[in-house]
Amino acid sequence: MELKHVVPNMEKTFGNLEYAGEGKVEQRRINGRMTTLSRSYNLYSDIQRADDVEVILPQEAGEKFFEHEEKIKLVNARITAEGYKIGERGFTNYILHADDMVKS
Repeated sequence: MELKHVVPNMEKTFGNLEYAGEGKVEQRRINGRMTTLSRSYNLYSDIQRADDVEVILPQEAGEKFFEHEEKIKLVNARITAEGYKIGERGFTNYILHADDMVKS
């Protein structure tokens, strides 16, 4: 059985989320034209305080415009894990994906 993603309990895992700014835009050339595949956004969490939370939204969600520190809510959030190796040690990146991000 393959683990595709984990659906977090948003309230317990992240608490209240606030918009912290835009992240990266992933683009790829398709049929000679640059096409946006996904966009990432930085969020503040009152529970995950060590770092900003980064969420990746699909292109279908469109570009998002929020005021700085505006409360937001994620639609259909899920977490995937990506493993990598440095030397003899293994590490894991946890990646938060959502179908959309809306005002709370």
